[in-house]
Amino acid sequence: DGTPLPAPPAELLLRLTPGARRDWFEPASLAALARLPYRVSPASNRVGLRLTDGPVLRRREGLGELPSEGMVLGAVQVPPDGMPVVFLADHPTTGGYPVVGVVPEADLAAAAQAVPGTPVRLLPTARLDG
Repeated sequence: DGTPLPAPPAELLLRLTPGARRDWFEPASLAALARLPYRVSPASNRVGLRLTDGPVLRRREGLGELPSEGMVLGAVQVPPDGMPVVFLADHPTTGGYPVVGVVPEADLAAAAQAVPGTPVRLLPTARLDG
């Protein structure tokens, strides 16, 4: 119909509902997550929006490895490198890394359209350390 498509977001603001495994991360890392931005990685795809250039989410010591658990759309899984991955449309149904939180489905359309280098802020909807 000739209507131009909307441009990708200049900055991505993603609400984050704290997840059950947030206690796997050091408190200072959780505080930095709520305060500092990331950028969209060029390695992002339909499976996940990979974040880079932001605070590394360090795990607490002595927790070992997590058994595989079910994953939902919008889950923010944190692999050993400490850089969050927001699961998108083609996400796996299970995963073995801790989930720090979940981004609501309403925020995921913009996430799926974000181009590499786009600044990203994760906005916790509740305290991450509680």
